[in-house]
Amino acid sequence: MAIGEFGGAPAAAGDNGPMYAAPAYWLYEMSQAALNPSRAFADAARLFYRNPANPLSYTAFGKTMAASLELFERSTRRYGKPEWNISSTVVGGEHVPVHISTLWQRPFCRLLHFERAFEHAPRRPQPRLLIVAPMSGHYPTLLRGTVEGFLPNHDVFLTEWVDARMVPVSEGRFDLDDYIDYLISILHLLGGDVHILAVCQPSVPVLAAVARMETENDPYVPDSMVLMGGPIDTRVNPTAVNVLAERRGADWFRRNVITKVPFPNPGFMRDVYPGFLQLHGFVSMNLDRHIEAHRKLFLHLVQGDGDSAQKHREFYDEYLAVMDLAAEFYLQTVETVFARRLAHGGRGERRYFRGRSDRGGASALRQHPIEPQGALAAAGGGSLRRIQRVAVPGRDRAARRRLRALEQCRARAQPRQARAQARGRVGNVQRRDAGGADRLGQRGQRIGRLQRPMLRPAPSSPGTPIKPRPAEVFP
Repeated sequence: MAIGEFGGAPAAAGDNGPMYAAPAYWLYEMSQAALNPSRAFADAARLFYRNPANPLSYTAFGKTMAASLELFERSTRRYGKPEWNISSTVVGGEHVPVHISTLWQRPFCRLLHFERAFEHAPRRPQPRLLIVAPMSGHYPTLLRGTVEGFLPNHDVFLTEWVDARMVPVSEGRFDLDDYIDYLISILHLLGGDVHILAVCQPSVPVLAAVARMETENDPYVPDSMVLMGGPIDTRVNPTAVNVLAERRGADWFRRNVITKVPFPNPGFMRDVYPGFLQLHGFVSMNLDRHIEAHRKLFLHLVQGDGDSAQKHREFYDEYLAVMDLAAEFYLQTVETVFARRLAHGGRGERRYFRGRSDRGGASALRQHPIEPQGALAAAGGGSLRRIQRVAVPGRDRAARRRLRALEQCRARAQPRQARAQARGRVGNVQRRDAGGADRLGQRGQRIGRLQRPMLRPAPSSPGTPIKPRPAEVFP
């Protein structure tokens, strides 16, 4: 079904036949299979040269050979999904075990709950926090430090996106609108009284999901929303990625980076943006830095600096572990967010995303004129109070403009009866105290401020007020 103006997600590369885009991925799989014996031999030889019982392990030749063999094995390895390795946290000075469980699951996403096993109920409130991990090529374990930082004071939930090559074609497609529908379903499952944190890429679908929920007066709208470094307005401080997407367009990416998942992966013949191409792009942007890092790893191994070598291993075990992205999601994101810049309105219009009716949501990308009453209809209403700005400066301004326009819209949209009652209260004060002009003026100003709601930071939990800071109050 067509979605608004741009007709839904761009067509996948499969329209040109299965062999049009498949060879790149198939050749990669063949090269990995061909290198398996060499990797096994290199790993065995490395253990031989590092064995304390081998006299060569104490010589410069033996250390050099062991370091060279480890670099070869690591450079040709296919890195799998890392483990979370979060077994406990500290709450109120006490060590508390942490159990990771799956609360909700769909073909392309799992909702993880980092459940803390308390022996005694904590004294301080523990607000619930939903962390939306980026679906941008790396696994969500990159947010391990973020999760560990929130666990002492929050009940943490996190979206774990599934590698597209592991999802059978029979499970259907997955695009940006499905992403938004997933987020809304998760918020419904949590049942309200939750805060949401979007890290980088999911800022756009999170903002769209909350906008839709506010539009429909959904009772499960999150209490607060934090957008960290998201591409809301890619016109501000454009990066090389933005320039490339705008110059090339979605058709170029469809022809050059979309491939078929080869056999024997579960997602055989699914159209994806493969992880090895993403990794090539990541590394090529800072190639000199990565070469220098591996040169230092070689020197650390030869010199016996095990701590520095272990830090390198831990970082690159995460960095080199990549996952495939569904072609529909990737192409629609390139066209919608980066090429046509529809996330912030673009070309004098304001828009918001909505899910498709065949997935349980309204079907359209609603387009509104510039008039204030059409600005993101109710996004950021009563429950939505906070936007945090991180990473590329200025890219949150589009969201902040929308929320300010919303507050003006809500102030003007108050029922006439409520405004009449407010005027009546002012009149009563005037009749009771005809000589108190100063007090009447102050009373009128207070009522006026009540009619112009401002965006203020939401309390971390019910009944725990937080004094707003100037940087977080938007007029």
